[in-house]
Amino acid sequence: MDITSFWETIVNTLHDGLLVVDARGTILNVNPAAEKLTGYRAEELVGQNCRILNCTGCQIYGRGSGEDWCSLYVRQRVRAKRCTITDKNGRALNIMKNASVLKDDNGQVVGAIETLTDISEIVRQEQEIISLRQSCHLDDDFHGIIGHSPPMQTLFELIDNVARSDAPVMIHGPSGTGKELAARAVHEAGPRRGKPFIKVNCAALNANLLESELFGHVKGAYTGAERMRIGRFEAADEGTIFLDEIGDIPLATQVKLLRVLEEKEIERVGDHKPIRIDVRIISATNKHLEDLIAQGAFREDLFFRINVFPLNMPPLSARSDDLPLLVQHFITLNNARGTKQINGLTPGAMDMLLAYPWPGNVRELRNAVEYAFVLCPGGWIEPAHLPPRLAAPRTTAARPVLPGAGADGRRDKLLAALRACGGNQSQAAQQLNVSRVTIWKWIKKYGIDLANDV
Repeated sequence: MDITSFWETIVNTLHDGLLVVDARGTILNVNPAAEKLTGYRAEELVGQNCRILNCTGCQIYGRGSGEDWCSLYVRQRVRAKRCTITDKNGRALNIMKNASVLKDDNGQVVGAIETLTDISEIVRQEQEIISLRQSCHLDDDFHGIIGHSPPMQTLFELIDNVARSDAPVMIHGPSGTGKELAARAVHEAGPRRGKPFIKVNCAALNANLLESELFGHVKGAYTGAERMRIGRFEAADEGTIFLDEIGDIPLATQVKLLRVLEEKEIERVGDHKPIRIDVRIISATNKHLEDLIAQGAFREDLFFRINVFPLNMPPLSARSDDLPLLVQHFITLNNARGTKQINGLTPGAMDMLLAYPWPGNVRELRNAVEYAFVLCPGGWIEPAHLPPRLAAPRTTAARPVLPGAGADGRRDKLLAALRACGGNQSQAAQQLNVSRVTIWKWIKKYGIDLANDV
C-alpha cells in the first residue's frame, strides 16, 4: 500500500496550522487547523499573499521571488520561532513557527511549507507567573536588575512593553547605572531570547577597527587581514546587537550604520556583496546626543532611527530605597566566591551609605562593598571598613521632615503611624508620604524599639 495517497488525510488531521506558499509568498494550500487558527476559510486564504497574516517573524523583501522575496528562502528553514500573527478579526495571536523551503529536482526554490502552533495560552501563563512573582517580590531581580523602588518598577514595565516589539531602543543614563543589564533584559524578555546577544563597546575601538568589528572583513581588505572574518552584526543574526557608547562612533561609520538600519543589509570591509541580516538594535550612551548633533559630531537622521523608544536608567540617588537590597546582593555575591563570610552592615555603616550621594551609581556601590570585604575580617561591616570618601564632608539634598513640632512631636507621629500599621514599615511610609528607607532611618534616630514600643 502506498502511504503517500493518505498525505491529504494526514495533513488535515494535524493539530497545528499548515500553510504551503509559492516562491512569491502566494498561499497555495492550508489545512483545517490553519482555518481555525486564523479565522479565515481556505478559499479566503488560497491565492492571497502570505502577508495577509501580518506575521512578525517574517522579513519580507518583496522585490522578486525566492531569495528576493523573503529571508526564509535565504536561510532555507525556520525552527521554533516565536511570532505573532493577525487573525481575521484583527486580533494578535502568539504562535510558534517552523518552516522549510521546497525545491524542485533541479534545486530551484519553488515555495515553502510552514506550521503554526498556537501558544497564546502558554504566553498568557508566562505573563501571569512573571506578574505574580513581581507583585509578591518572589524574585530579587528583573532579568539581573536589582530593585523594587517605584522608578525601577516603572523601568521594568517599559522594558516588558518594548521587548515585545522590534523597535530600536536607546538606553540613556549616567555611567554605572546598569545600561548593559537593561539591554540584556530587553533581549531576554522578548521573542529573540535564546538567540545571540552581542555587545560592542564603540568607545574602545578606532574607526577602522570598529568597522571591521561591526561588519566583518574579507581576506586582504587591509594590512593584517589574513583571513575572512564575520562581524558582530552577522554574529547577532536573528538576535540582538547592543551598541554601547554609541555617541563615540565616527561620522563615517554612522553613515554605514544608518544604511544597515534602513536596508537590513551589511557589506564586509573590502567587499561589495550585500549580506542580509535580521538583528534588533539596542544602543546606549551617557552623553547628550542632542548636543553632539548641534556640534556636527552626530548625525540627526541616525539619532531619530536609534532613539525610537528611549529608556532612562535612574541614578542610584533617585532610588535610595533599593540601596539595602543592592548591598545585600553584593554581599551575597562576594560571600559566594570568597573565604570569609559577611553577615551584613551595622546600622552606622548603613547610615553612611544612605547619606552618600553615589555619583558613580551602582558600580561605585559595588566597589565600596568589595572594598569593605577586604578590610572586614568577618561578621558585620562597620563604618571603618568602608571607603574613606564615604565619610568626607559633602553637600546633600534636604532630607524629608517628619510632620510635627519638635523631636518629641516627630517621634510621636512616627509611633502613631507604626502602631496604626501594626509595625509594617512600608505601610507607615505610605501613610507619612516618605520612603521605607526614611522610616528605617527615623526608627534608628529616635531609638524606637519595634518589639516593645509599637
